Amino acid sequence: RAAAVMTARAPEPACHLVRFEATDGILLAGVLYEPKRALTRVTTRAAIFLHGTGGSSVFESKRTNVLAAELVRAGVAYFPFNNRGAHVIRRIGDVMGGFSYERIRDCVPDIDGAVRELRRRGYRDLTLIGHSTGANKIAVYDHYKPRNPIKRYVLLGGGDDTGLLYRHLGPRRFTAALTKARTRIKARRDLELVPPSISHLPMSWRAFYDTANPDGDYNVFPFLETLRRLRLSRRPRFRYLRAIRKPALFLYGDHDEYCIDSASQTLATLAQALGPKPNIELAIMADADHGFGGKEKELADVILTWMEGSVPR
Repeated sequence: RAAAVMTARAPEPACHLVRFEATDGILLAGVLYEPKRALTRVTTRAAIFLHGTGGSSVFESKRTNVLAAELVRAGVAYFPFNNRGAHVIRRIGDVMGGFSYERIRDCVPDIDGAVRELRRRGYRDLTLIGHSTGANKIAVYDHYKPRNPIKRYVLLGGGDDTGLLYRHLGPRRFTAALTKARTRIKARRDLELVPPSISHLPMSWRAFYDTANPDGDYNVFPFLETLRRLRLSRRPRFRYLRAIRKPALFLYGDHDEYCIDSASQTLATLAQALGPKPNIELAIMADADHGFGGKEKELADVILTWMEGSVPR
């Protein structure tokens, strides 16, 4: 029976492991799926994929092969890679990495390294796809590198990690934890781990402060503040998203379990915050959860259709 199941599966797309350096020298790895040689002669299109946080890895995701097969079939190379925040705790050379130690601003040299690797291979029409915290990273990257060579962005299931932490801890404990994090950072003890009462996964005070600070880079999607009429941040809400000038697709599953309220309310909040912008498209996928599980082919179709219509004039 197991053999029958194996033969019924779709063939896995061919790929090869690519080891490359972020622009600050950190060594990263991804898998590059390329169209057949006949297609590569007429296209220089490629899509880079940014995974989420909390222990994610493109090497262990069902989504990786399915999206790759659909994109490559359409003549688009696909390059998902593990950034320095992959897994929970890992050592990358002399640097501690993983969810437990990552700061979101570190996505800039990671993405730049992936872009440099693809451009070295002849790819020029680049799409940046980010899922979950990967969507936040797109906004952070665009903020620090607005004149980057990426042509368009796809933000999948971008979430309010700051708001979720606030809701988990409650106002008093959230404020106390932020204060303690600042103290640990000042004392250069920021690599110590927070207690389990703050995070069920191992998390350094540095990473906690980066995620929880309402005025920091992480707070890209302040849905809780907006929907609950809280004032956590002193800075303008959605400021990084409003500054995006490239074509950008924001897509959520209608059963996204990490939305503060419903997915429709999430999109309504985004629409009101961003206003009418011709470069922005907001959409919901029916019967899809946060990870678009079981909807990967449909997800690829949506992305490809949108890419064809987002060619800059």
